[in-house]
Formats: sequence, C-alpha cells, structure tokens
Amino acid sequence: MTLPQLIYFPLSPNCSMGKNMTQARSALIDPSSTPYYHCIARCVRRAFLCGEDHLTNKNYEHRKPWVVERLKELAAVFAIEVCAYAIMSNHYHVVLNIDAECGKNGSDREVLQRWTQLFDGPLLVQRFLAENPLEKAEMMRVDEFAAEYRQRLLSISWFMRCLNEHLARKANEEDQCKGRFWEGRFKSQALLDDAALLSCMAYVDLNPVRAGMATMPETSDFTAVQERIEQWREGRRKSWLKPLQTKKGKPGVIPFALADYFELVDWTGRAIRDDKRGAIAGQLPPILHRLKMNPNEWLKTMRPHGNRFVLGVGRLKALQAFAEKTGRRWLHGMVASRCLFVD
Repeated sequence: MTLPQLIYFPLSPNCSMGKNMTQARSALIDPSSTPYYHCIARCVRRAFLCGEDHLTNKNYEHRKPWVVERLKELAAVFAIEVCAYAIMSNHYHVVLNIDAECGKNGSDREVLQRWTQLFDGPLLVQRFLAENPLEKAEMMRVDEFAAEYRQRLLSISWFMRCLNEHLARKANEEDQCKGRFWEGRFKSQALLDDAALLSCMAYVDLNPVRAGMATMPETSDFTAVQERIEQWREGRRKSWLKPLQTKKGKPGVIPFALADYFELVDWTGRAIRDDKRGAIAGQLPPILHRLKMNPNEWLKTMRPHGNRFVLGVGRLKALQAFAEKTGRRWLHGMVASRCLFVD
C-alpha cells in the first residue's frame, strides 16, 4: 500500500464559546450523550506555549515534547483515551474519549495505585497501598477515597486540569514568573456521532498544515496524524493513542479504518483547493456514503470561512437531545446539521 499524499482540509469549530462557557463544565460534558470531546486550551494574552515568538526572538519549541509526554502519562493513568492532538504555538487541541468500561473495571487497589501516580494521596491511602493493617472504619474511608478517585479518572475536567497545571508550572518556572498561564477554562465541544468524530479528528490532526507550520501531515511534528503515519510505516501495532479500525467490528477502537481516514483527507484537500473551488471529485470516498453525509455540505463545513458548529457536532436529533440535556432550547449548528447529514 502506498501512503497517499495527505492534504490539509479545514474545519471551523469556534474555539471561543462566548457566554456559554460561563456554565459549569458538568453542564457541557455529558458522558451519557457521547464519550467523545474536542478540547482546546489557549495561553493567556496569547503568550507562546511553544514555537518561536518573533517579537521577542525567543524559541519555545522545546516545550512541545512536554505536552505530548504529559498526554501519554495521563492516558496511562486515566480511563480517558487520546484520539487526536495538535500542539500549536499558543494553544493546543486534543480529542478525548471517556472509556467508561475501563473506569468501571479494576479493583479499588488498582484505582488508588493509578491515582497516586499523580498525587501522593492521604496518609490512609498510602498505608493501605503499603499493606499496613487498617481498622474497619479506616477501610471504609479508603473505600470512599477509591470511589471518589474512580470518578475522577473518568473526568475530562480532571484530565485537563492535570495537563494544564503541569504545563503552567513548568513554563512559569522556566520563565521565572508567576500568575496565570492559561486564558481560562479549557473549551469543549461534544462530538455526538461517528461523522462528528471523523470531522473533528481531521481538523485537529491537520491544524499545523492549515497554520502554515507544515506542508503535509507527514511533516507535522507533534500531531497524532504524524504519529499514526510513522506507526503504520514501521509496522508497529501498539500505540498510546486510541487505535483506528484494522478489523471490521473490532471493539474498543475508533469506528472507521485508517485507510478510509487517509483517503477522505486526501479527497477533501484536493476538492477544496483554490483552483477547484466548489468542485467535487469524480470518485467519492466510500466513508462519506457509509456515514450518509452530503459531499457538498461536507466541503462547506471543511472550509475556514465560517463557524457551523460550536458546543456540539452531530446529526440533528443528537444535537436536539444534547441541547435538552444541557438545558438549552437550541444549539448553533442545527441548520448546518440538517443540510450536512442525509437521514
């Protein structure tokens, strides 16, 4: 199999959520609606997290591995998987999956062992893990800690907190300064079905190409797509990223094949080039047909000229249900959804 040339195609989920972001995070993340979420964190005053600041001539490129290594560490501890990521100059994107089955499985001891990889934990928990004898009342308290930490290991808010606090601490220490490093709480976008997940993963994976930081995803350093390409080329089976489908019907994977993903990226990139504005290639990728998506509307969604979805992405019924669960009558993107998805 020859790896196709992957060409950038943009999606425009609005990173600035406006007044909606004043709501509690629990009102915006509803695991019963979807386990998949697109999260964005931006530096305060658009300061540089990574990359080169041309105003000060300082280079922060060495910070990009900090982000990836921390994501790996947290993915190994939390019951949350990383589907896609892209590390930009003053912000980063990540697509996360809440693995509810992983969170439910495992003994209390395993939960406590996981949590104490990040935090020391109470003395009582440390004594329990050291297999010191405990009284009945002490064991009951340990059980309470385990139940609390089990919920935290399923929480995107805790995942993002452990990521952002770690990065802020390291950056401030290096810059020899104090104060806020992030622009506020991270932004989140619910991905309500397979098509929404596909769209947002492509957007995140190809973000550096859109920004002119790379010419192709293969050369986009510190992105999940580059990591997947390298894994495919080297024939590696295991990765810390949530895998895409290799066998039909295989459980616990992203529900579309890697080859289909590459094909769709290539087709979309070619179709929205400046010299082919609005054109549709003669042969549509089969994945668009399987997901019942209108190719013309798909291309409109990929273009960077407007925001079609904000707090959630998905079919109309899914958006309506998510709006109701999060206390809204309407969500931005319902009109676009009616056009994009063919029921």
